[in-house]
Amino acid sequence: VVCVGSPCFSIYQLPAARHWSNVPFLTVPLARAHGKSFAHRSDLRRAKRIVVKLGSAVVTRGDECGLALGRLASIVEQVAMLQNQGREMMIVTSGAVAFGKQRLRHEILLSQSVRQALHSGQNQLKDMSLPVLEARACAAAGQSGLMALYEFNIEILVTNLDFHDEQKRRNLNSTLHELLRMNIVPIINTNDAVVPPPEPNSDLQGVNVISIKDNDSLAARLAVEMRADLLIALSDVEGLYDSPPGTDDAKLLDTFYPGDQQSITYGTKSRVGIGGMEAKVKAALWALQGGTSVVIANGTHPKVTGHVITDIVEGKKVGTFFSEVKPAGPTVEQQTDMARTAGRALASLLPEQRSEIIYTMADLLTEKREEILSANKKDMEFAVNSGRMPPPLLKRLSLSSSKLNSLAIGLRQIAVSSQDSVGRVVRRTRVANNLELEQITVPIGVLLVAPSRVSHARTSIASGNALLLKGGREAANSNRVLHELAQEALSIHGVRDAIQLVSTREEVEDLCRLEKMIDLIIPRGSSQLVRDIQRAAKGIPVLGHSEGICHVYVDHEASLDKVIKIVRDSKCDYPAACNAMETLLIHRDVLRSPMFDQIIDMLRTENVKVHAGPRFASYLTFSPSEVKSLRTEYGDLECCIEVVDGMLEAVDHIHKYGSSHTDVIVTENEETAEQFLQLVDSACVFWNTSSRFSDGYRFGLGAEVGISTARIHARGPVGLEGLLTTKWVLRGDGHTAADFSEQGSMKYLHENLPVAPSLHGQRTSN
Repeated sequence: VVCVGSPCFSIYQLPAARHWSNVPFLTVPLARAHGKSFAHRSDLRRAKRIVVKLGSAVVTRGDECGLALGRLASIVEQVAMLQNQGREMMIVTSGAVAFGKQRLRHEILLSQSVRQALHSGQNQLKDMSLPVLEARACAAAGQSGLMALYEFNIEILVTNLDFHDEQKRRNLNSTLHELLRMNIVPIINTNDAVVPPPEPNSDLQGVNVISIKDNDSLAARLAVEMRADLLIALSDVEGLYDSPPGTDDAKLLDTFYPGDQQSITYGTKSRVGIGGMEAKVKAALWALQGGTSVVIANGTHPKVTGHVITDIVEGKKVGTFFSEVKPAGPTVEQQTDMARTAGRALASLLPEQRSEIIYTMADLLTEKREEILSANKKDMEFAVNSGRMPPPLLKRLSLSSSKLNSLAIGLRQIAVSSQDSVGRVVRRTRVANNLELEQITVPIGVLLVAPSRVSHARTSIASGNALLLKGGREAANSNRVLHELAQEALSIHGVRDAIQLVSTREEVEDLCRLEKMIDLIIPRGSSQLVRDIQRAAKGIPVLGHSEGICHVYVDHEASLDKVIKIVRDSKCDYPAACNAMETLLIHRDVLRSPMFDQIIDMLRTENVKVHAGPRFASYLTFSPSEVKSLRTEYGDLECCIEVVDGMLEAVDHIHKYGSSHTDVIVTENEETAEQFLQLVDSACVFWNTSSRFSDGYRFGLGAEVGISTARIHARGPVGLEGLLTTKWVLRGDGHTAADFSEQGSMKYLHENLPVAPSLHGQRTSN
């Protein structure tokens, strides 16, 4: 079926609203003055009118056996969801030519095979060649397939005349606006069966002139004509690359600016369709000039197709975003590249040179004290006025002269203690005569600390790692001044760029997708933040813990004085810390003793709210509020109390409800304590000490960069050593593996050699 003359119509009618009652509606205002595109990805959340263009590779199956029905269903579901959020959605669909080409190809092959079989009288077929298939003929054959797909809908077929003829353009515009008003998603396609070949005119040279020669140009013209806020062009590539995808140095561009056109090398066209990436870019730039933001993304990848459109509208880093506003500074990808290059130079410095950088940082902290405190004052005023930051976090944000003095002292200490960290020989082995193997410490690479304070710079410099700092907005002024200070110190040995402060609008989740550029993420914040980062960073290791559910078990042979001191310090010293006690386990024999009464009196005096565990509540006539979950991190002056029969039951409780962070036993029975220390499978296990000792500074590790509950690499409080890995260096004299075969003349010795106190490259005698 071919539509000639008057347009045919096809529409996707949304399901009744009751079917979408579970869809969350946006609270952001969906309105803006048209005429200027969005400057940043995060602004896409405000897009009201959206055009989604489906490329031929998205509509058709990869095996060339029909339409990709499952993929199209997921796309329609996303469009419906956005429509129900109050947006106005339109779809521009390709596929008639590609689908028709598939159908004609199959028909021709079938016809040829039958004729050859009849002519030869045998089943063996000769090589068959296909004629060149003309695009309009393919469209005529394929359009009926698309119409069948939209059987209960109306598809609008258009040509150049519908836009260049003023009356037809007005009719089309009026029709589309009326359909949108009726909460209907129009589906638009070029009428490829009757469209004439494109003329070599002033194509794409101005907002008012564009030739509709493919669905890329149609989508651009439609978006501008309908004053759409956003055009999403889905194809079979991740986005726009600076060179053809698949080449060695090809890099996906997160954001593309009109002035960057000369830096792009285009490859071949898609396996189907008639546009190609160059046509998409030209159409995108034309739409951008007309005031419509554009994102080109992959609509065929099975892992992302189900949420690619909604991710784009939520402002996530998907595909290539076209923007007219180029940021003043480098992009985060460029910052990461700069950090890696400078980080390698930092790692190659002599230990004395890295120490000199850290000493210089300490001196600058003293010299620029007033500037730092002034910047911090602005941050504090903003945080207090916002009213959203709890007192413990306000205390953590605040800087003072004494804090700066302590930071300077810590810098000088780590400058001395870290000199033998990088390049230290961990193991030396004489594999054979004149064949010596060394295992040496090296930096991990590029670290991302989020959210962060620039105080993390000291351990990064000492360990030779490059550092990306993603500070929170609440500390923006303080971080800016401290970052400038750190870069000034790094400049004395030409490695200024080794530490980068990410101040752009990128969310932490977006940074977690740079798996080829970042080597380790160290989250610093709430348990929810850590969980979000662990979920988002699928290709990057995360050093951290999602929760700090720490237990203190009070044994029936515990000392009263020690119990009161340890429980008070564990819960009340800093309730928001991840090493604060959250659950107090009491031996059942302690429950009705004077010791228990004094514990309760102390908690009441410290204004600690108590939640009763199920068993504890069963002992009481009038109990405190029963705990909702025994796996709760309160992060405040609250805790749970539960009763256990003994040490072994306490261990079982910790394993079932704990987070493998820090757990404590208070007892005078050494045998019980040693058994507890052996059985509890947590990063830190203490006897008669506060859980607050789970800290890198208290462990003597220097500045702590985090606490890890992972079971590989670093575990527990992580200091400088946790930011190092190792590599193997083998020195030989023309050795080959064949020398050690059965026919070879050499034998393995595998003789361990002394390593201390030598550093890599500083050879010692045997």
